[in-house]
Amino acid sequence: MKAYPNITAPDERMRPLVQEKIDGLNKPKGSLGRLEELAMQICLIQQTTEPALNHPCHILFGADHGIEREGVSVSPREVTWQQMINFTKGGGGVNMFCRQHGFRLVLADMGVDHDLSAWPDIRNRKTAAGTRNFLYEAAMSRNEMEHCMQAGAALVDEQHGQGCNVICFGEMGIGNTSPSSVWMHLFGNIPLPECIGAGAGLDNDGISRKKNILNRAIENFHACHTDADTEEIIRWFGGFEMVAAIGGMLRAAEHRMIILVDGFIMSACMLAASRLCPEVLPYAVFGHAGDETGHRRLLETMNARPLLHLNLRLGEGTGALCAYPLLQSAVNMVCEMNSFTGSGITRYF
Repeated sequence: MKAYPNITAPDERMRPLVQEKIDGLNKPKGSLGRLEELAMQICLIQQTTEPALNHPCHILFGADHGIEREGVSVSPREVTWQQMINFTKGGGGVNMFCRQHGFRLVLADMGVDHDLSAWPDIRNRKTAAGTRNFLYEAAMSRNEMEHCMQAGAALVDEQHGQGCNVICFGEMGIGNTSPSSVWMHLFGNIPLPECIGAGAGLDNDGISRKKNILNRAIENFHACHTDADTEEIIRWFGGFEMVAAIGGMLRAAEHRMIILVDGFIMSACMLAASRLCPEVLPYAVFGHAGDETGHRRLLETMNARPLLHLNLRLGEGTGALCAYPLLQSAVNMVCEMNSFTGSGITRYF
């Protein structure tokens, strides 16, 4: 697995200069609250007091999961490929929000169990026709994991090369709340029942079945691994689309890009990425706290403060896209508001 030696946390020496500018804007000190904190984070990431958001991009990875065969999702497997095709026609929730907020949408097939070659708008990065069933074996090999990491990183390289400095990731993969729950449990040291929810709409019996299956899978994993490292946990339980997102997140941090993080699944990917390289977290802006059971607890493990609370659980990256206007407001505040000196207003605090 490739190391990420070029990821370093933003230089904190900029903080006093940025704080001085924010405090000097013609408003009571701290009166724009969370927007001021967000502006500070963006300024530190970009190492400037004149931040900008350029060519925002949303990368959506699709793949299927072997664990879906165990009935852990109410939605059938074919929904993955059907939705991927729907996205090419502009008909998904993710399409609507990308259009609204001016994001370029990039679609990538990391391992959908369907031939999508007839849709050229979907990048073909297929690893296999879905992962293996992690109830019985590793979801992917180390070579497959490396392929996904590199594919996600390469797509970020492409967008960065076109001037993008703010990026978010989405997913389409029936069953992917299951590996997310397992990662949350293992990386966050959180009791498994607190990590498992309804996904796309399981009833109480379905949730109980899901808990039983995931508990068995974890027990089988521990029986084979007495001291598993982060990479082994990622590859044993992860989805191809999730590992591609991890690779994309780490590469975005290398490029010092703003990473706008979506809901439960992408938060689990960010948690996994932070276990590989903790320095990725200062580049993450968490868009929202979703409706999936455990998402707030998952955010707490990273000391993350989400911008929105809209009870979203669609996935696709829609929650991150909804939060983007707040980033715009934070940047506009620090770049467009007059200072007390410039406006001729007496500093009144």
